[in-house]
Amino acid sequence: MSPTNESIPEPGVTSVLQARNLAKAFGSNVVLRDIDIDIRRGQVVALIGPSGSGKTTVLRSLNGLEIPDGGTVTFGDSDTAGGLSIDFGAKVGKKEIAALRDRSAMVFQHYNLFPHMTVLKNIIEGPVQVQKRPKAEAIAEAERLLERVGLADKRDAYPFELSGGQQQRVGIVRALALKPQLLLFDEPTSALDPELVGDVLGVIKELAEEGWTMVIVTHELAFAQHVADEVIFMDGGVVVERGPAAEVLRAPTQERTKLFVKRLQHDV
Repeated sequence: MSPTNESIPEPGVTSVLQARNLAKAFGSNVVLRDIDIDIRRGQVVALIGPSGSGKTTVLRSLNGLEIPDGGTVTFGDSDTAGGLSIDFGAKVGKKEIAALRDRSAMVFQHYNLFPHMTVLKNIIEGPVQVQKRPKAEAIAEAERLLERVGLADKRDAYPFELSGGQQQRVGIVRALALKPQLLLFDEPTSALDPELVGDVLGVIKELAEEGWTMVIVTHELAFAQHVADEVIFMDGGVVVERGPAAEVLRAPTQERTKLFVKRLQHDV
């Protein structure tokens, strides 16, 4: 799929996102502690770790679906046109959250398609209703993207008529149609039957090869090793280890990372 992402920064503008000191607690349960993340243009970052380690909360914080208790998220250069910086330690309004969400798009674990809408309507809802793009333009883009993922014949189908793998590919197309600066994937294959995983991972791999900027929460360590530029291992709401995928997954330095990778090493 050729990237039509018009908001990908020009060469020389390497930073897409910086997150600093993200913190989040639900009552007495602290789920994030001082999380720092830097994402460059075209970089793929994989977040790995055991259940409850805070991976999904980080992802949702970058998109504004979860509001951190503290920390900052900055897209691009906040002092130039198109830049944005949000300090979650201050009062954050709906306008700031909307601006944050406009810069990224989420692909959910359980697809989150609108069951009463056709595939085409699911895809064009955001571009037309939120981004106010012309309907004809949004339809043409949706049809092009569906063709690229092998689902052109499903444009008028409803989600219940699709397999899990097909629904997830529609979810990816829906995210791409928003032309975001950053694609966020939350365990995109964990709800799929094993025989359907390959198709979805194949689409994500193509996107990585085409230069899309992505953060992927995944338990597919072999996939992370082959696709991600950087792997971040989290546990207990903190970053335990980070580095190039091959180093973290083949030769981790932290004992907690070693135990986690060893437990799943049959997947690597």
